[in-house]
Amino acid sequence: MHTEALSARQLTPLAYHLELADFLMRQEPEVWRWEAAKDQPQHTQSEEAQAQRDALRIELLRDSYRIPSDSHPSIHACLQRAMQHLGIHVPANLYQSSALESNASLVFVPGEVHIILHGRLLEQMSEEELTAIFGHELAHYVLWTCEGGKFHVVERILRGALESDYQQPQVRESYRRYLLHTELFADRGSAMAVGAVEPAVAALVKAHTGINHVDAKAYLQQAEEIAQAAQEKSEAYTHPEAYLRARALMQWWEGHDGADQWIREQLQGRIELEALDFLQQQELQVMVRRYLSAFLHGTAFVSDAVTAQLRHLFPDWRANEPMMDCQAVLDCKIDGGVKRLLNALMMDLCLADPDQQDAMLHHALQHAIRLESLDDLIVNLRRDVGLNKREIDKLSKKAQAEVNASTKSGVRA
Repeated sequence: MHTEALSARQLTPLAYHLELADFLMRQEPEVWRWEAAKDQPQHTQSEEAQAQRDALRIELLRDSYRIPSDSHPSIHACLQRAMQHLGIHVPANLYQSSALESNASLVFVPGEVHIILHGRLLEQMSEEELTAIFGHELAHYVLWTCEGGKFHVVERILRGALESDYQQPQVRESYRRYLLHTELFADRGSAMAVGAVEPAVAALVKAHTGINHVDAKAYLQQAEEIAQAAQEKSEAYTHPEAYLRARALMQWWEGHDGADQWIREQLQGRIELEALDFLQQQELQVMVRRYLSAFLHGTAFVSDAVTAQLRHLFPDWRANEPMMDCQAVLDCKIDGGVKRLLNALMMDLCLADPDQQDAMLHHALQHAIRLESLDDLIVNLRRDVGLNKREIDKLSKKAQAEVNASTKSGVRA
């Protein structure tokens, strides 16, 4: 993508920001209204809100050195350049903290910019790189003020939920992924502030490693090498790995068609039963429902007992449920935990009606073979049904033969 085209393009939230905001607005409307009300004028202009802002300013002055524009004109020139390129027109203040690690942070106050520099950033960075650093922090301000501040509402809801009930894994995972996507968004602001990727990447690597000189093009090649070899998604909590950030930024800047999909794979990954966020939890619920519908489709197994079991899982279960066959489920990139869950639910249906249990177990074996989870289903057969090895081997061999025959004939299940 050419710089001229990019400069005319708005810095827009990533797909994950949009999807999670939509989810929370639909699933938690009362919580959303309560949290969003804090951004309304009657709250932000209240005496209490003003007192909180005054206390924050005093805290910043007490704990850091405020960098005056008349004493440090070149630093403020970098800040003003970044603000202009990102379309921010509010009062701005810079501070230097006593922290040793090189970093920068934004203290968010609507209508004001407060950026704190930490460590040796001012010594390490060129003017271009410092402008990129400012662009990164200002991008947080852009995200939290755009569309009526709804993405800051998302952040506050997730953080509040995490603080109140840390034991809910989907809350923690949703917040983790939200933070990771937010950093990629901010990296885009870094590049937009200087009109190029290289200074943004150099600033990123300098802050990450402490080195004083960085060959940005060489690091981008290094990031490409790592990306080609990496097999697992990011395990970071607040900031993605530096190579991932650099490559994601370059792909976005150059307008690669697969950039969004690569980010999804790196930050969200496959559907893992023990690491679901809110969005994947919802996706899994739909998948389970459609898989069970496909499991029963075209059979005579939908007895009253089986239907009762289905409605125990899904109270609104209906006869014409959409379906998702085994291959479609595998295409969703699921882990072994999800496969074991599907096996367990098939077993619940098989055991719901003793009159057709044997036939349903045979049917379940065929599905487990197609789902590449036969070994796990065998564990269920031993534990839940009480079959011995000889019985299981006989049933498995017959089911495998029928799957092989249907595969040759092109039949999917």
